[in-house]
Amino acid sequence: MQVNERFSELPAYPFSRLRAHLGGVEPGGRGLDMSIGDPRHAPPGFIAAVLLETVDAFGRYPPNAGTPELLAAISRWLDFRYGVTVDPETRVLALNGSREGLFGACLALCPQSQKGRRPIVAMPNPFYQVYAGAAAAAGADPALVPAAEDTGFLPDFGNLGREILDRTAIAYICSPSNPQGTVASLDHMAELLRLAETHDFRVFADECYSELYRGNPPPGILECAEQVGANPERVVAFNSLSKRSNLPGLRSGFVAGGPKTIGHLRKLRAYGGAPLPLPIQRVSERVWADEDHVVASRAEYVRKYELADSVFSGLGPQVYRSPEAGLFLWIRAGDGERAVLTLWRRAGIRALPGAYLAGPVGPGEPDPAGPYVRLSLTPPRESLATAFRAIRNTLFAGH
Repeated sequence: MQVNERFSELPAYPFSRLRAHLGGVEPGGRGLDMSIGDPRHAPPGFIAAVLLETVDAFGRYPPNAGTPELLAAISRWLDFRYGVTVDPETRVLALNGSREGLFGACLALCPQSQKGRRPIVAMPNPFYQVYAGAAAAAGADPALVPAAEDTGFLPDFGNLGREILDRTAIAYICSPSNPQGTVASLDHMAELLRLAETHDFRVFADECYSELYRGNPPPGILECAEQVGANPERVVAFNSLSKRSNLPGLRSGFVAGGPKTIGHLRKLRAYGGAPLPLPIQRVSERVWADEDHVVASRAEYVRKYELADSVFSGLGPQVYRSPEAGLFLWIRAGDGERAVLTLWRRAGIRALPGAYLAGPVGPGEPDPAGPYVRLSLTPPRESLATAFRAIRNTLFAGH
C-alpha cells in the first residue's frame, strides 16, 4: 500500500537516532541524561487541589477551543507579558501543548500552491523537527535557513532570495531559540514581518522558551506586530506551560493570531483535535494567572547558566557561548556525533548531537549544526556541577 512519500522520507526523530547511535555501547558510569529538555523544577503547589476540586469534570466532554475562563486567562497573560490585547473569543485557541499547534497550523494554513507553484515552508537550521514534519505533511517544500555564528545564530530569511520568498507560505521562527538560546530582537522580528508583507507569507513564532531568560524579557511576535502595524492574520504565536511552569506532562498550551487564522485552526481542531480535559483546563487557567512559580524557576535557571559559565567560559567563544535564554547549552565540540559517543562511553553522560536537529545543506555549504552538542539544563544543579566538569575533562582536556 502507498503512503505519503514526503512524510516517510523524513529522517528518524532525533531521540530515535540517538538511541541507535548509542545502542550497544556501555555507559562509562552512572552519568546524567542531558539529551532532552524535560523541565524538572517545581510546578505550582496548588495543582493537586485544583484537580481534586474538578475531578468529576473528567466525566464530561470539554469545549474544543478551550473554556471561556481559560481563554480569558491566556488573553490576560498576553496583556501582562507583552502589553497586547487580544479578544479571547476570536483570537486564542487552547492546545494540547505547543507541538500540536505548530504541526496542525501548517496543515490548516499552508495553501496547496503559492503564486501558482508548490509552497515553501521556511525554517531555521538547526530547528525543532516538528517544523519539517509539518511541512512534509502539508505537501510543501522546506527551505532551511542557516542560524549559525555568522548570522548571530538567528535565521536571516532575507538571504533566501526573491524566487524562494515568493513561494514561501509560512516561516517558522523560534525565539528564544532551540538549541542556541538566542533571542530575536524587535528589529529582527520587524524585518521578518516586512518580508512577510512584501512576499505574502505568514510567520509562525514558537515562543515556548519565552519565560526562561536572564536580563530583560525577550520580546514577542505579537508585541512586534502591534508596534509595526502588521496584519494580525499574518502572525501566529505559540506558547505552552511546559517550560514556563515545569508542566510538560500537562500538555497545555495555546495559539494566538488573527480571527480568520484562529477560525481555520478551530475548524481543523473540530475534525482532528483532542480538547484538553476540563480539569486540565481549570488547572491551566490558574497556572497562567500565577507568576510566583515562574520567577522562582527562572532564578534557578539563571544559577545554572552561571554555573555553566564558570566551567566553560575559559574555552573561548568559538567553543562556548553563554545562552541568553532557554534551557540548553550549545557547545562546539568538533564532531558532534563523535563527541556524544565519547561522553557516553567515558562519562555516562547522554547528550544530543547537533546534526540531529538540522537538515541537509547544499554541496559545499557548511553544516551549521554538525560540530555542536546540545546539553539540557533541566537536571538538578548539583548534578550539573559534576556533569559540567566531566564534560570539560572529557571533551576539552588540555584547554
